Amino acid sequence: MNGKSAPLDVGGATLWSGFLDRDAQETMVAALREVVASAPLFSPETRLGKPMSVRMTSAGRYGWYSDRSHGYRYETRHPAGVDWPPIPRPVLDVWATVAPEARLPDACLVNFYGEGARMGLHQDRDEADFTQPVVSISLGDEGLFRIGGTERGGPTQSVWLRSGDVLVLGGAARLAHHGVDRIKFGSSTLLREGGRINLTLRVVD
Repeated sequence: MNGKSAPLDVGGATLWSGFLDRDAQETMVAALREVVASAPLFSPETRLGKPMSVRMTSAGRYGWYSDRSHGYRYETRHPAGVDWPPIPRPVLDVWATVAPEARLPDACLVNFYGEGARMGLHQDRDEADFTQPVVSISLGDEGLFRIGGTERGGPTQSVWLRSGDVLVLGGAARLAHHGVDRIKFGSSTLLREGGRINLTLRVVD
């Protein structure tokens, strides 16, 4: 862990640039490979039944899921019927450092962005307590993150998130619309197959 750089304000969210050094990133990726071995990546569907370009899995008490039948929601089990694996300790250590006053997260979404993958503007609002932050960790290729306000259609701000960056959406930014317009495939050597991993830690209940 680095944690020495001063945090930056990005559209009301707090960005810790370069929070994780290379060794910490590699340790975290190794732990995430164990998560994926237990709960393999899958492609959720939007409410309209269209497969998302991002593949994902989860760790913790809850995992995020979506399909045409029931829309966006949290589930206690992976689509294969197995329990979600525990959130890795290196991931929890980041939460404890950047959100020390928050309750412990009970969900960690693991999103994998391959070449051409993106995430449209959305709000994280499937949780019960919006006073608790969402913490995002970037690993691998750079992603062009865009953040707006709580209402659709307003002005937005964009920033490239790099491997090791940590972003905290709390306070007024907790319900901000945000997304990833594109990734710069091949910009990092962290993942041997290329691509970007984004972790989002959340308090669900």
